[in-house]
Amino acid sequence: MDKKLLDILACPICKGPLVYRKEAQELVCKADRLAYPIRDDIPVMLEDEARQLAPDEEIE
Repeated sequence: MDKKLLDILACPICKGPLVYRKEAQELVCKADRLAYPIRDDIPVMLEDEARQLAPDEEIE
């Protein structure tokens, strides 16, 4: 994931920052506890495509 792209991407719901999880290939919003998938190096920033994080799932 390109560092410049990560710097400008924000959560589409709350406009907050995102955390890149390389091993899971997703961008995580800590505030909304949503994980947006990255497919073929393209972030899918759609609420319908995001998965809800489990209550016990850690966010780095």
